[in-house]
Amino acid sequence: MKTNFVPRNVAGLAQETLSDTPITIISGARQVGKSTLMGQLIEDKHARVVNLDDLGDRNAAQADPDGFAAQFPEGILAVDEIQRVPELLTSLKANVDRDRRPGRFIATGSANLLSLRGAHESLAGRAETIQLEGFSQDELEGRKADFVSFLWELPTRGQPPEQSDIDRRKYLQLAITPSFPEARRRTARSRDRWLRAYTERLLTKDTTDITGILYPDRLETLLNVIAARNSSEFVAARIGRDIDIPARSIPAYLHALQSVFLTRSIPGWSNNIANRAVSTPKVSLSDTGLAAHLAGVELDALEAAISSTITGGLLEGFVAGELAKQSTWSTRSTRMFHYRDDENREVDFIVEDRSRSIAGIEVKASSSPGHADFAGLRYLRDRVGDQFVAGVVLHTGQRAHSFGDRLWALPLSTLWRN
Repeated sequence: MKTNFVPRNVAGLAQETLSDTPITIISGARQVGKSTLMGQLIEDKHARVVNLDDLGDRNAAQADPDGFAAQFPEGILAVDEIQRVPELLTSLKANVDRDRRPGRFIATGSANLLSLRGAHESLAGRAETIQLEGFSQDELEGRKADFVSFLWELPTRGQPPEQSDIDRRKYLQLAITPSFPEARRRTARSRDRWLRAYTERLLTKDTTDITGILYPDRLETLLNVIAARNSSEFVAARIGRDIDIPARSIPAYLHALQSVFLTRSIPGWSNNIANRAVSTPKVSLSDTGLAAHLAGVELDALEAAISSTITGGLLEGFVAGELAKQSTWSTRSTRMFHYRDDENREVDFIVEDRSRSIAGIEVKASSSPGHADFAGLRYLRDRVGDQFVAGVVLHTGQRAHSFGDRLWALPLSTLWRN
């Protein structure tokens, strides 16, 4: 095993998909480790790798996509950066329709394939997509956490988990450290240069190629605003006024950022019990290390302004990222929302399973949560009744406490040490 090798928790799911599905797609932002994971999946298999970032491979795929897709019928054809030749998706479909054996193709994509210009095929029924993000905290510690399943078991567990050994400063450090493997290997100064170049490449090249957006300066402005207001509700009209861009253009720019996995959107939650809920989504950068870099904030400043909007937004975005990563391998199928009603009762995250049961999660930068921090969770518990499984306040302190019926205050590290 390589030095500093970090096993990816989605690897088991990806191997399973290869064994029962004709096309496996590993999708995610650039530099999160897709090619490395693909290489591990085919390491002991009869496979041929082609990279569409390579001009020769790309020219061949564009000139004869059908022939390109059919070039290695005796094994697995592994296609890196398939979004570079969208028409190849149609050729993969035709090839699979003639031979539906599992494990025919594996591909990586640094863009949402449904957003590609020139893509006329979704591969529905023929492909499964494995979403890969940067390293999760449990992966970095050699664990495989499933916090959502832990929440559903929490009411029957008895005593809360033991005390955490992580303090508030360390939590803030974790939140502002990028999850990209390459960035993590660099010194602080070198990391800043890498993040700057990474963002420039995505905004000036990838988003233009994928979505046709012609104004990278506007994309950069919008991205910087999202970074500074991380995890805030996204109101296009308000943002358009603030950055002097027509409000009608904002959704297209946001879609472009989402297409290359730079941002994450969490919709508002409502049902017929908790009325008058706000449907506006919350938007954050997918990587809070990148958000901190773009917002120009450092550890000492965040700790000094622990109650500031930017500190809270970065911690909330950090939790959203960990929940999203774990959802890929969780044993419980759930969707993630946020909640706010017209009386400003709020819950940072609501996780809902297929039976419509919910768990609520609040994130607090404070290390000493109190009764008032549970106001939104208590409201939901009382209104939703038996559908409410558990409510937790994740905080930067080191001890866990019960706060009444189905309510707990837990150290933030419980998220990946459950």
